[in-house]
Amino acid sequence: MTGRILIDLFTTLDGVAQGPGGTDEDTSGGFRFSGWQAGYPSSGVGPEVMKGMANLDALLLGRRTYDIFAGYWPQHTDGPSGEIGRLFNRVPKYVATRDAALALDWEGSVRVGGDLEAEIADLRTRHEEVHVIGSIDLVHSLLAEGLFDELNLWVYPILLGAGKKVFDDGALPSVLTLLEPPVPDDGGVLLLRYGRTDRVPAVDTFED
Repeated sequence: MTGRILIDLFTTLDGVAQGPGGTDEDTSGGFRFSGWQAGYPSSGVGPEVMKGMANLDALLLGRRTYDIFAGYWPQHTDGPSGEIGRLFNRVPKYVATRDAALALDWEGSVRVGGDLEAEIADLRTRHEEVHVIGSIDLVHSLLAEGLFDELNLWVYPILLGAGKKVFDDGALPSVLTLLEPPVPDDGGVLLLRYGRTDRVPAVDTFED
């Protein structure tokens, strides 16, 4: 089996993916807008999120996102978000961290660290679809090494001007392919699903 690595991110129109979910989620670097997604509810995002998780059988998370999820999802298995909570509690959780002393109390959690490329290769042999949710620092590493198969962006019509962005200067130059037509909702949020290719950007000069 060769499983796939999917990156799922909520982002602003100017590419900021830092701290979407809550006011205390990520204020590092003096970020003033942590919780920007929660302040802009969108009726169309939830169904598309669930649709995209139909084949999810493992999570790969950065340390900060893991701590947030571990403190939230075990207590949220009912109500509107209960389906997601039950799924996340059930599947294995892999935490990308070099902290060997990190306590992983959320059932099914395992630390991965060191050689990211080797870890990803191993996860592909174990799982059909591994999702990386949030975890922007980890995403930067995956984008820099080309260690992903699909990039799913929920783009909100918001400009923040500052914050950790999806693509930093370390992203591997590459050409992505749009996997399906963009999916809009009535709030102006746009879902873009891109697949990774082995192509690199070509350069040329326009002729008169």
